Amino acid sequence: MAVPSFQSFFKPLLDLAADGKEHSMQEARDAIAESMDLSEADMREMLPSGTQTRFDNRLAWAKAYLTHAKALQSPRRGHFRVTERGLELHKQGHKRIDVKILSRYPEFVEFYKAGAPKEGKPETSAETPEEVLEQAYQSIRSDLVGQILEKIKGNSSQFFERLVVDLMVSMGYGGSRADAGRAVGGTGDEGIDGIIKEDRLGLDAVYVQAKRWGGTVGRPEVQRFVGALHGKRAREGVFITTSTFSDDARRYVETIDPRVILIDGRTLAELMVDHDLGTTTMATYPIKRIDSDYFVEE
Repeated sequence: MAVPSFQSFFKPLLDLAADGKEHSMQEARDAIAESMDLSEADMREMLPSGTQTRFDNRLAWAKAYLTHAKALQSPRRGHFRVTERGLELHKQGHKRIDVKILSRYPEFVEFYKAGAPKEGKPETSAETPEEVLEQAYQSIRSDLVGQILEKIKGNSSQFFERLVVDLMVSMGYGGSRADAGRAVGGTGDEGIDGIIKEDRLGLDAVYVQAKRWGGTVGRPEVQRFVGALHGKRAREGVFITTSTFSDDARRYVETIDPRVILIDGRTLAELMVDHDLGTTTMATYPIKRIDSDYFVEE
């Protein structure tokens, strides 16, 4: 089964603490994972950011919500203990504890209203605030990638060649922009559109094919590029297109030498976003965590 909604963690976490003892988050992690009958794959599922597992994120937020409701307290870092209010809440025998129940407590309401959206029903949300933020970011990013790709397709072949140069330089290839500019778009040699330095010293080279295709790029086109690489005794090549590659083409490059990287239109646009090419930052929202060491008295 998938990792349950983060509000589903409230009751099992309070159940564990109801014995009045101090518990560690690792202990809670093991006990709750077992009670939810989660698989190893479920436990390894990551947030979109790749910085934390979904399970650990939801467990941490469940503890935070119960702490703000004064049902739990944190005697020390990474540990928790039930409070008198928590024991009282546990004795009420709820089959499920959620935001609606925690909203009976004024301390929780003060915390929750500060971060709740003005519309909708967040009390039914399956995601933590961090997950909601990440999903919003991914949605904005996906829309931006689509817009970039449309802009690329609407421009000329010359613009596309300049874009490839700018991207390779932004990623650390090609030496100076002038060097990379001379390297791309000038060879047209048996399916090779350019040769770019792999490092600033020019100790190795990456052979580039950069094409504005209208349809899917299939295995035959990629094979011609690979043949050209063999003719140059090249070890690495990059095939960049504004369209897509067929599954057959992708399987083909996984089994050959030299190494060939296929960059389709959407991947190209995503790389532009990652390397701040053709985009500007509209706003930043730093996500901070408490520095527990600061609050430790010597």
